[in-house]
Amino acid sequence: MPGSLEVIARPATSAIDVIRYTEDDFNQSQANSLAELPLTREAGRVTWININGVSDTSVLLHLQKRFGLHDLALEDAVTSHQRPKVEVYDDHVFIVLRMFSENSVHSEQLSIFLGPQFVITLQESPGDCLDPVRQRLKKGWGKIRAAPADYLAYAIVDAVIDAYFPVVDALGDEIEAVEETILADGSKNVAQRLHHLRGDLSELRRAIRPLRDALNHLMPDPHELFHERTQLYLRDCYDHTVQLIDLLDTYREMCTDLRDFHLSAVNQRMNEVMKFLTIIATIFIPLSFITGVYGMNFNTSQPGNMPELNLPFGYAIVWAVMLSVALGLIGFIWRKGWLQPTE
Repeated sequence: MPGSLEVIARPATSAIDVIRYTEDDFNQSQANSLAELPLTREAGRVTWININGVSDTSVLLHLQKRFGLHDLALEDAVTSHQRPKVEVYDDHVFIVLRMFSENSVHSEQLSIFLGPQFVITLQESPGDCLDPVRQRLKKGWGKIRAAPADYLAYAIVDAVIDAYFPVVDALGDEIEAVEETILADGSKNVAQRLHHLRGDLSELRRAIRPLRDALNHLMPDPHELFHERTQLYLRDCYDHTVQLIDLLDTYREMCTDLRDFHLSAVNQRMNEVMKFLTIIATIFIPLSFITGVYGMNFNTSQPGNMPELNLPFGYAIVWAVMLSVALGLIGFIWRKGWLQPTE
């Protein structure tokens, strides 16, 4: 039912990481129970709650009650394979991303809730691409600790988008490897590899294109939680998604071109084989005719029935004729250039 919290079967427990910081202070801890979750919002202090595993309904309901998360947003957060999007509510913003593993198109859903002085992230399994953000917070690098919560939300989105580039680059390297294989006249598994590459590119495109559209929709109509300064950084995220889409489109076209080139190369090699077999057949057709004629069992004692079979050296003469015919045909084919490989 829409608006009801239904969780798909996943690991039974959720690991909760809590980071609270100001410009001059940083604290990171693991919450082992609901009692350890922060209950108050301190002025000037931003709280980031990251949850690994979204099967613990009690934790999710506690967060919903504590931070006023919308029912529909929370339902989407615990439902896998949501389309990347940005949804704006009265007092918080809900963002859905696809987070990819390192150099792999295997992805999981990352849900982000942005509210006044808090950011909540929910991911399906441990391990993510957000360690650079945690390090910046811990070390106090840049302006992230001096900025409000919307900048943290931007930093998380930016880290996820930046993690797309190694995946896209790895696919580009694989496409180049396939191209080298084709140019080296190797056709083993080329069609299958190209098919898988196109599928991986489509998977990435399905993750990035909706995010690009969502960011493009958010920028001209920002929520009050996103300060004007953060809008500039969101525009940079949008530019990165546009760049990624352009790369993916280019790689898809390359896959199409390589597939056509591969099929053309296969057809050319097949034509070479057929040409070779045709030449062999052309040479042996007259030879087969000669041997067939002289292989007929006529009574040579009767007049007119192959008298040449009784000639001295008749066997050698037939061989000489057959060799002459074969060499003559080879010379004719050579002069026509039919023995040269097709370019």
